[in-house]
Amino acid sequence: MHLTQLNRECLLHLFSFLDKDSRKSLSLTCRQLREVFLDPRLWNLLHFSSPCQLRWDNFVLGPSLRYLTICWYSSRVLQVCNIEDWLKTSFQKDICSKHESLVSTFLAHVCHMCPNLLSLTLSGCGHITDQDVISVLQSCRKLRRLHLENCVRITDRSLEGVAAHGGSLEEVKVDFCRNITQAGLQAVREKRPGVQLSSERSADLIPDSRPEEKVPLRRTLQKLLLFS
Repeated sequence: MHLTQLNRECLLHLFSFLDKDSRKSLSLTCRQLREVFLDPRLWNLLHFSSPCQLRWDNFVLGPSLRYLTICWYSSRVLQVCNIEDWLKTSFQKDICSKHESLVSTFLAHVCHMCPNLLSLTLSGCGHITDQDVISVLQSCRKLRRLHLENCVRITDRSLEGVAAHGGSLEEVKVDFCRNITQAGLQAVREKRPGVQLSSERSADLIPDSRPEEKVPLRRTLQKLLLFS
């Protein structure tokens, strides 16, 4: 029996054992297999090991998506993304400019196309913002699990979003997010006691703060002499 003689359900089952690239390659062989590749039921789980993979066309985003993971493992680029914006050199800013909107743009598509999402994990996504997280919480009302790790721009505002919009959440993790505070965590525990909330090192790290501009001593002395 030829592969294309199998019914749609059997083909979907066979496709489910393949990774994204293999599915895409197989889908290019004939129209029937292309239709299987485009079937939203095949894409209930997506895992990306780099934000650049979000640009590829080897997956389908749709209402069947239940589990989404985006983890960035490139330590060299990750170190640049973790630097406070006001401390970055022009070269470092240029590196970030090539990818800083990738995950945010992708999450915006998820908000519009994946209302049945149950689990979201974002690790090392240094450019996502509180508004990205809040938008997902507002759009994906069935979300049960939210895991944020080493996302340096995430603050207590995301936790406020959890309290305000995370009605279906059962588990929230905010690990190594240095702008999360103990006060923010405590507020979620009080407003959402049913949520299993954990944070590894987040509230123990030094939060970002733009250093205050120091007035040179000479200028200070000049002002004192002027008004004396």
